[in-house]
Amino acid sequence: MKPDLRLEALTRRADPLADRTVAAIVGPWRDATQPGPEALARLAKVTRLTAQWRNNACLADWQPEADVGDPALVTALRDYLREGSRLPGWADPARIARAEAVFVQEGPLSCTLLFCASLPECYVPPQLAEVLHVAGQLEAHTEHRIRQTAAMVFPVMLKGGLTDPAGCGVAQVLKVRLIHATIRHLILHGDPEQASGRVAPGSGRGDGTDGHGALHQALLTHGWDIDRRGLPCNQFELAYTLLTFHFVFLRGMRTLGLGLVKADEEAFLHAWNVVGHVLGVQDDLMPATYDEANQAFRRMQVFGRGQAAAPDVRPGLGQALMQAMARSIRIPVLRQVPVPLTQWLIGAQSARDIGLGSAAPLSTRAVFTAGRVLAGTIDRLVRYVSPQFSLSRLFVRVVGYHLLSRFLLDQTRPLGLPEQVLHPMHCAVAAWHDEPRAPDWLNRLEDRWTTTGPWAASAAGAVTNNNRHQPGG
Repeated sequence: MKPDLRLEALTRRADPLADRTVAAIVGPWRDATQPGPEALARLAKVTRLTAQWRNNACLADWQPEADVGDPALVTALRDYLREGSRLPGWADPARIARAEAVFVQEGPLSCTLLFCASLPECYVPPQLAEVLHVAGQLEAHTEHRIRQTAAMVFPVMLKGGLTDPAGCGVAQVLKVRLIHATIRHLILHGDPEQASGRVAPGSGRGDGTDGHGALHQALLTHGWDIDRRGLPCNQFELAYTLLTFHFVFLRGMRTLGLGLVKADEEAFLHAWNVVGHVLGVQDDLMPATYDEANQAFRRMQVFGRGQAAAPDVRPGLGQALMQAMARSIRIPVLRQVPVPLTQWLIGAQSARDIGLGSAAPLSTRAVFTAGRVLAGTIDRLVRYVSPQFSLSRLFVRVVGYHLLSRFLLDQTRPLGLPEQVLHPMHCAVAAWHDEPRAPDWLNRLEDRWTTTGPWAASAAGAVTNNNRHQPGG
């Protein structure tokens, strides 16, 4: 098969704005493999400073809340915010608002599809999976990765997240963009624009890596072959990941028999394309329609699968994700459902890529297949008299409830988000307890598998309302 030269070129492009910022923060390296303790201390200081980016309004004229004793560092961050926080001229507030409404309406389904489709598809390209593996140690910290992802999704998709000065979406995305640049800088031992050939693993000994050391040491000691792999967190990987957030969600809704109308699909793509622009993705890599996104995703997966995978970390990542979801479901009969659900949503080839070809017992897969076929058949028949009826939606909402309870609503492990995000997020999730398009009897049935009343968490991580209705709970 002939190589895709355009996609190959994208693997050697990164993000000049964010890379310049991190290079200015880190400064000259002490030697070829170590940036020096003072540089790593500045990176740790940046983490504390970016925590002050609490909403979109503060970005344009941000000043640290206390003297940090490093004016060059503050100047680098202010320059980054001044350029990076601007939305593209093509951003359409009306379409963004429409996408926000879709997210609020389909919230539990959005979360289930994030966990059972978007994240698994991220693991398919081997080089992207390797970056995720080394940067996040995902097999050991899968729940942390899930929570980090949700900590970006909610701020950008809640009302006003991208367009309201009081929103927090732009601020959260710019933090993620800096993390990507930091990963590149430490793996490549310097500015990506200056890196070439093979980057030898560093020693990673001490030198200020305490506190943030596990991540810094993993990045510094990993090594990288640019000629074979391109740059870490490159434009191909950024654009592909963006597709997993918007296209894979839309594809999943269609797979469930709950596809959105065309205007809603295009509004959802548009809103996430605005996110992609703020994240540093090239504008020409962003599809405007479902068909364009489908073609781009298929092409990128073919290219991604052609990358070398030695060692192949993808099965470990996929299986760790499934185990994390199984632990989150308190109803025993549903505990293994995420595996066949993921296999169905992402397809057999992607499932094999990430080690899920036969991860669930045959009996579980058989029961799941029979159940979804039966539900789909009933849905099609009942919709002749009740167009919004859906057993499939009920099932995916139940799974979404248990994943939300574990990963987002557990107050023993609060998300590291400002109160401006946490409060509207909790309000939105609490309101998801009732599906207005479902008949009352179907909502009562859902309550037996979830909880009665708002979906809100207590300090112990369980829902505050009566859980006695949960079979096996």
